[in-house]
Amino acid sequence: MDYWYEGNLNESANRREKNGSVYYIRGVRKVNGQRMERYGVQTHFVEEGESYIRLIQDYVLPLYQPGDILSISEKVISMCQENTVHMEDVKVGWLARFLSRFGHRTKSGIGVTEPHKLQLAINMRGSVRVLFAAIMGVLGKLVGKRGLFYEILGVEIAGIDGFYDHSAFEPYHQMATLTPKNPDRVCRRIEEKTGIPAMIVDANDIDVVILGKAPSLKGIPDKLLRAYIGDNPAGQDDECTPFILIRDIGSAQPEKYVPKKAIHVES
Repeated sequence: MDYWYEGNLNESANRREKNGSVYYIRGVRKVNGQRMERYGVQTHFVEEGESYIRLIQDYVLPLYQPGDILSISEKVISMCQENTVHMEDVKVGWLARFLSRFGHRTKSGIGVTEPHKLQLAINMRGSVRVLFAAIMGVLGKLVGKRGLFYEILGVEIAGIDGFYDHSAFEPYHQMATLTPKNPDRVCRRIEEKTGIPAMIVDANDIDVVILGKAPSLKGIPDKLLRAYIGDNPAGQDDECTPFILIRDIGSAQPEKYVPKKAIHVES
């Protein structure tokens, strides 16, 4: 089962500090016979142009144990790569304004109800392809198949994240991050520089997509990696926990964890 929560996941009862790093217990997920305990590593608000290697060295390495897997929010990598678009640089056309009226707002974000986000999709894929995807998306919903819009346009369009006037972080009101460049290469570099096997994910309260992973994780199916963080332990609010350490604790006693009350449970 996966869960949707309201508000910040950083419950004070779950706060821990070790070697100068602050982290929050995110509970245990039982996956394929494994007991995977997750820890949300708290950082400062990451600005454009910062070094993701330095961030991992400063915040994650003090907590890392051999065998751990690091899940990284795609947004942080994009910010470090300065792979962003500012609202003032997006000229919204009539098609984007028209199609945005029919977009679907979900619990995980505004989707393409925001004209600037839809205009970005048009700029990247062309008006004809976006219009086709929109039509197929509507037809798909009529027969109970959702997600055709993004399935047709691809992960790069699904990965546009931002222009949220309700975001807990003001910079995201006027800015969007794009899908990280060369995510597999980024994960390889992280493992070479820090020794930590990492995966870059686009996760929300609806779905998890593995964008890239370290060479040492290639033998683990994406299905399992997604299951480790299927409840989106990074959160959707102002947690500032873009790094999730995942640890197979075997038969060991997990850390005391006070779960946040779910507002929705999905099988």
